[in-house]
Amino acid sequence: MAYVITSPCIDETDKSCMEECPVDCIYEGDRMMYIHPDECVECGRCEPVCPVISIFHEEDVPEDRSVFVDINKEFFVDIGSPGGARKIGATGKDHTTVAQWGGDR
Repeated sequence: MAYVITSPCIDETDKSCMEECPVDCIYEGDRMMYIHPDECVECGRCEPVCPVISIFHEEDVPEDRSVFVDINKEFFVDIGSPGGARKIGATGKDHTTVAQWGGDR
């Protein structure tokens, strides 16, 4: 289990979660941040600093945002596990669903 970033993060520019993460497992996409499910140590430090209430433990993701559990996992299919977001910087890409997102956050 890991923490998950959901739709309120889309087009949010605050990076408090990245700054708070002690293991550097929050990666920057083009429109939102993503938590690497294999690198997250479930410390929970990212959750309270999120200004848009977008981060939840996987077991606590609201039903209407449950698709973001898979979105966070699938984002890393091409990237793999680099061992830290700072190593690769902003990826300049997003999961297809996020890239095409036009709905409510």
